[in-house]
Amino acid sequence: MDTKLEKLRKVLDEHNVHAFIINSSDPHMSEIPATHWQARKWISGFTGSAGVFVITRNKAGLWTDSRYFIQAENQLNGTGIELFKQATVGTPSPTQWLKKELEPNCIVGLDGSCFSVSEIRSMKSSLGEKGIKIVSDDQIIDQAWIDRPSIPQEKAFELDVKFSGKSRFSKLTQIRKFMNKYDCNYHLVSSLDDIAWILNIRGNDIINSPLLISYLLISDNNSVLYTDTDKINDDLLKKFSNDNIYVQHYSNIFKDLEDIPKSSNLLLNTNKCNWKIFNSISSNVLEGENPSEILKSCKNEIEVEGFKNAMKKDGIALTKFFFWLENNIEKININESLIAEKLIEFRSMQQDFHSVSFDSIVAYKENGALPHYSTTAQTEKELKKDGFLLIDSGAQYFDGTTDITRTINLGNASDKMKEDFTIVLKAMINLSMAVFPVNTTGSNIDVIARLPLWKSLRNYGHGTGHGVGHFLNVHEGPQSIRQEYKDQYIKQGMITSNEPALYRENEYGIRHENLILCKDFGSSEFGDFLEFETLTICYFDSSAIELKLLNDEELNWLNDYHQKVYDCLSSELDEDEKEWLKIKTTKLVR
Repeated sequence: MDTKLEKLRKVLDEHNVHAFIINSSDPHMSEIPATHWQARKWISGFTGSAGVFVITRNKAGLWTDSRYFIQAENQLNGTGIELFKQATVGTPSPTQWLKKELEPNCIVGLDGSCFSVSEIRSMKSSLGEKGIKIVSDDQIIDQAWIDRPSIPQEKAFELDVKFSGKSRFSKLTQIRKFMNKYDCNYHLVSSLDDIAWILNIRGNDIINSPLLISYLLISDNNSVLYTDTDKINDDLLKKFSNDNIYVQHYSNIFKDLEDIPKSSNLLLNTNKCNWKIFNSISSNVLEGENPSEILKSCKNEIEVEGFKNAMKKDGIALTKFFFWLENNIEKININESLIAEKLIEFRSMQQDFHSVSFDSIVAYKENGALPHYSTTAQTEKELKKDGFLLIDSGAQYFDGTTDITRTINLGNASDKMKEDFTIVLKAMINLSMAVFPVNTTGSNIDVIARLPLWKSLRNYGHGTGHGVGHFLNVHEGPQSIRQEYKDQYIKQGMITSNEPALYRENEYGIRHENLILCKDFGSSEFGDFLEFETLTICYFDSSAIELKLLNDEELNWLNDYHQKVYDCLSSELDEDEKEWLKIKTTKLVR
C-alpha cells in the first residue's frame, strides 16, 4: 500500500509538478486551522502549530522553530522526512533548499488559498532567481488526501454588546472613516478574528477559538459576510439587515471581487489575504493593515472589565484545581492527561465558560523542557511528589480570554532548580513593574524581562509576550514583546502575556505567565508614560523561591500580588480552600 509520501508524489507526477510546499495555515491565515486544512500535519505526522513541509521527487523536509525541535525530531523519526531547524546557523530556508535541489524551469506547486500574498511574492522572487516557477493548484492535496475532513458546519452566534462594549454599527463606522481617509470604496477582511470582532459574532469552526469561517467585504454603505448561509440563523440575519449587512455563500466571494468596478479602490492586508483571493480582484488594490487589527487590540472599558471578571473566575477555578492536586497526589493515579481534564472540569463550573482557549500544556519533569509539549500515550508521565510540573492553560469566557502558566514544585527541588525558578520569576516581575514612554515597541521592553536571565548566563528562545483577544484568539496581534523588531507600539488598552522562561533539556522547564494590561502612568515635561497592570489572579508556588535572589522591590511586588490574590478569591472558596490559599499567599520575609 502506498505511503502518504508516495501517494503525494504520484499526484505531483500526474500534475507535472516537481516539488510541493505545504504550510500550516488555511485560507484565512489562521494560526490553528480547522482539520480540513491541516495538510502539513497529515502528511508529516508533526503536530506542532508552526512548520513548513516541502517534498520533491526524492526528498522531503520539514522546517520548524526552536519551540518544536525536540518534538519534531521524535515525530519525524523513521518517516524519511528531514528536519530543518529554522533560525540556526547553516539551515537553509525552504526556497534556498529548493533552489539547490531543483533545476531551472522546474515547477513548484502549492495551494494558493493557504498562502498569503506576501509569502507567495517572496517565494516567487527567490525561486525566480533560478528560473523555477510557482503554480497554485488546490486539487493536489484533495487528490492525495483521500479521507480529508470536511469544512466545519458549526452555527454562528451573536456576542451581546454587554460583553463587546461596542455595537457592530459603531465598529463599521470607525472602519469606514479609515476607508474614506484613504479614498477606499471597499475593504476586504479575510482574518477570522477581525471578522468576529467587527460583527460581534462568534462561531465554533476553529478548535478553542470561537470563530466562523468567512470573508467580509465592507463597502461605503453596506457589508457582505461570505460564509455557509446555514450557519446564520434568522434572528441574526434580521439584525444584520438592520445594519446593512448581507450574507452570501462562502464561495461567492470570488465572483463578487471580480465584479467590483476596475476604477474602485480596495483595501486589504497582503499578510492576511490569500493568493487565490487576491488574484480574483479586478479593482485597484491598496495594501495596508486592517483597521480592525489595531482597534480590537486596544480593549474598550467594557472589554477590560470583562477580562478582569474572567481572570477572577479563572483564579477561582485554578485555586480549586491546585487544592485538589495537592490533596490527591500519590493518593490516586494522576497523570498529565488527567490534569488537563481536571482543568476543564474546574473551569467549566464558572459562569459564562465556553471552552478552553488552547489545548493545555501539562508537562512533568523533563517534558517541561519542551516549550509547546503535547501529551501523548508514549510521553505521558504519572505525577509524584518530586520535581517540577509546568501547566500552561487558559479558557474562553464570554467576557474574556485567559492564558496562564504556573510551575509547581511537587517536591525535592534542588538548589539549582530553585535558583532557576526564582530568576525566571524575577524576569516576570521586572516586566510587570515596567514603566516606559509612549511610542515604545515590544522589542524595546523585551530586554527588561530577559536581563535577570542574561546576568546569570541564562536565556529562552521564544518571545516574552503576545497579544490576547477578547473572547477571540489567545494569540492576537499586532503587538508582541520579543527580541525581533516589530514596528508596533505598545498602546493603552492592549492586553499582552508576560511569560519569560527557562528550559533545561531532559531535566525540567520553568515558565511563569500572567496577562498584563497597558495603561496610563502619567506625564511630565519629558512626555507621556505607560505602565502595566497585572490581570491574572493566581498564586505562585513560594516553596521553590530563593528569597535572597529577590531584591526588596521584587519581594514587595510579590507580597502585594499575593495579598491581592487572597483578597479577590477567598470569599469564593470553601473554608478548607480558603485556609489553604491563605498559606500559599502568606507574606514572604527574608
